[in-house]
Amino acid sequence: MSNAEAAEAAHEATETAVDLRAEYESSGVKAVLEELEHDLIGLAPVKKRIRETAALLLVDRARKRLGLAWQTPTLHMSFTGNPGTGKTTVALKMADLLHRLGYLRKGHLVSVTRDDLVGQYIGHTAPKTKEILKKAMGGVLFIDEAYYLYRPENERDYGQEAIEILLQVMENQRDDLVVILAGYAGRMERFFESNPGFRSRIAHHIDFPDYADDELFGIARHMLAEQNYSLTPTAQDALKEYIAARRRQPHFANARSIRNALDRARLRQANRLFESAAGPLDATALSAIDATDIRASRVFQGGLNPDRDAPA
Repeated sequence: MSNAEAAEAAHEATETAVDLRAEYESSGVKAVLEELEHDLIGLAPVKKRIRETAALLLVDRARKRLGLAWQTPTLHMSFTGNPGTGKTTVALKMADLLHRLGYLRKGHLVSVTRDDLVGQYIGHTAPKTKEILKKAMGGVLFIDEAYYLYRPENERDYGQEAIEILLQVMENQRDDLVVILAGYAGRMERFFESNPGFRSRIAHHIDFPDYADDELFGIARHMLAEQNYSLTPTAQDALKEYIAARRRQPHFANARSIRNALDRARLRQANRLFESAAGPLDATALSAIDATDIRASRVFQGGLNPDRDAPA
């Protein structure tokens, strides 16, 4: 033990109380939670669970400093919800949070799907899975649509090999890696029923609700503002109508569908300006999305799958 480590150990041994509020601010946890509140509209139950988890970890860290019984908590998680509800963004914030609290060495996020872990022939899966785990060590491994790892209907599927490696690492190296499994709620429940080893290693289950119409409108305005775009008053009304109509159609993916719609609106706006401009355009003209840019969508024409179709 170095002199610095000895001094720190002696200091911790003499502590009789810990100011949790001071720890909350000095550790950077407060900054992460404020970023989460600012960056994500809605998701109140998710934010509540993250705050509760942060409080638990702060208390655990304080107990350790006071010499109370303490062990590395199980931090593997399950995120369930429909596409576009912020699961990946929250996983990024969680990685940062755990790093600031000292539970992760690096705090980075490695996001993968089945194709990144499972090979197509004998002897291919183990090295693929181990390589991904090596990259994720010290941070968070986020496995999207995790239920695709298990395909019992295919006798020659190699997903089970990846699962066995993951389970072993989740148990034996849980102090250096956090695994987050994500996907649709119903499919994830069936996945856990078929793979009880995962269920026993997952300590935190967080459900991500769909966004309400007003939340989606707020998300749209936030996305546009980040790119220095704005909606005219008539475009605001058109977008609200679009959101209400779009979510009734198939393959709606919450914020992801809204982002796609805005990308197409920007494309239409650019074409409109290019075709009609008779002279120089100022920043206001170049930044304004008009109602015509929204209402040209297939959604208003009765078309389906606008996320997959070319813009009208």
